[in-house]
Amino acid sequence: MELIARPLIADAFLPFGEVIEAPAEPGQTFFNSTLGNLRAGASPNLRIVNRLPTALPLKGNLLERHEFSSQTFLPLEAGRILIVVAPHAAEGGPDVKRAQAFLASAGQGFTYRPNTWHHGLTVLDQSARLAVFMWCDGTAADEQFVSVPAFSIHEP
Repeated sequence: MELIARPLIADAFLPFGEVIEAPAEPGQTFFNSTLGNLRAGASPNLRIVNRLPTALPLKGNLLERHEFSSQTFLPLEAGRILIVVAPHAAEGGPDVKRAQAFLASAGQGFTYRPNTWHHGLTVLDQSARLAVFMWCDGTAADEQFVSVPAFSIHEP
């Protein structure tokens, strides 16, 4: 399966989460609509990750989800970020036939809704540092990884 990565736009990404962009004018904007913790015993987890860049086209065969927690990525220093998402299939697991790929620009962060299947964090163009926020309880339920049929992601 081939996916063509398109620019990250809030309306197109809405089924999977929320796009985070700084306000254009002085003031503040809240990004709470997709934050979620579905386990009473989970604690907030904030970490900083550093990733080396990769290039497109990219091949993948693994998706992950955080069934009970949203996951937010805020770039501290980054170029473009590749996002691959898939809805949950009625029979369980990711619906890879409906997967989509997006390219976040340097100033865009994003939040995955709880239970959103996605590819691991992949940065393009340059090394990147990002703040990552989610809720964890230290059990296997924090994250799930599954093998899927191979896919490749290209730019238009």
